[in-house]
Amino acid sequence: MASEQLQALLLALESSPENVHLRKLVVKELIADKQWEEVEKHTKILLQLDSSDVESKLRLAEAYFHQSAYSTAIIVLEELIETDSTNVGVQKLYCQCLLKDGSVSQAREVYMDILNIDPSFTDSELDDEFRVSNTTGHSRIDDGFAERTLGMQKPTTNFSHVGGMDHVKREIDLKIIKPFLHPDLYKAYGKKAGGGILLYGPPGCGKTHIARATAGEVKANFLSVGINDILDAWLGNSEKNLHDIFEVARKNTPCVLFIDEVDALGANRSEMKGSAGRNVINQFLSELDGVEVDNEDVLILAATNSPWHMDPAFKRPGRFDRMIFVSPPDVEARSSILNIMMEDKPSGSIDFGKLAKKTPEFSGADLQAMIDISIEGKLEQAFESGVPQPIETNDLLRACKQMVPSTKEWFTKARNYAIYANESGLYDDVLKYLKIKK
Repeated sequence: MASEQLQALLLALESSPENVHLRKLVVKELIADKQWEEVEKHTKILLQLDSSDVESKLRLAEAYFHQSAYSTAIIVLEELIETDSTNVGVQKLYCQCLLKDGSVSQAREVYMDILNIDPSFTDSELDDEFRVSNTTGHSRIDDGFAERTLGMQKPTTNFSHVGGMDHVKREIDLKIIKPFLHPDLYKAYGKKAGGGILLYGPPGCGKTHIARATAGEVKANFLSVGINDILDAWLGNSEKNLHDIFEVARKNTPCVLFIDEVDALGANRSEMKGSAGRNVINQFLSELDGVEVDNEDVLILAATNSPWHMDPAFKRPGRFDRMIFVSPPDVEARSSILNIMMEDKPSGSIDFGKLAKKTPEFSGADLQAMIDISIEGKLEQAFESGVPQPIETNDLLRACKQMVPSTKEWFTKARNYAIYANESGLYDDVLKYLKIKK
């Protein structure tokens, strides 16, 4: 029930609905009473009277926040920040909204901005999320943030769950798995567990899947990161993010660290104009070398669709000293992939062997697209007849005829590099797949 003071203010407001000062007093009482829907209603009226009213915009954002409309609150707050980015109250609520909305990395950046504006700032919820206190009572960014944000996994899949890709599994077994499982034998020859493998090939062919299966094979932790986890617009942050990621891997050994789209981080320095990109590459090389730190039992896998754009320094011994071509799945693998993809779909008697033969050069992503097209066709029929029908072999074959393998474009480009820029034999596997003699 509204307080007597609030009731009196509301009664007065009825007589003077355009009285801004009076309505703001009502909003203040409503906030104290936590009547957030009413706060929203009255702040919207205030903004109709004065669209530049910063205080009312902030109160409106608070109302949205307390009603769990985080995305809507973020829109209002971003408008306020564009006008004044030094308002700690606005930035604090913005950070809280981002955190609730699942944008943890962005929330951390806002939190750091708040500390730059006001080093003495404190908030129990945000402090617990992003930083800890040291013995002097001052604060620092929490070293465990990267680990919580990235999310360490313990995969249950292993090589038995990977159809085909025998040559890839064999190379990974020799370079990564056996040194890890038999460290004493390798140490006798002066080698230690760890190191890097660069997986390359057309997109959608299972590079991430094989990396996760590698972790499962040796019962290691799995840390998968993409360029968005590393690259940052602020100078120096990308290098710090990269270092933090490697530190998380080192603290959780044995660990398979998988870096996707690595060419975006390790582009050729000779093609760069600015220094920022070079600094990231130098940091990356330093982390791989492990000069000042120990990378033992950190098994590094990286994936790229464009190995020819990688800086040659990454391919030196001790770094990504082995490149493995991940080709589109062969006939056996395509049959296995289709079988798995159709497990939870309403289907009749499907000839997976026939479908596998009709889909040469299809990636795993292409096979999924083929299934999706066949499902769309079945849905159209069901809308007309009112009776859903199971997916049959012919439905998938019709869908197949509508498609061109997405790998074709990649092989057009790769063919040129394999023929004309292959002095060291890096792309011999591509030539072999294309059945082109050197």
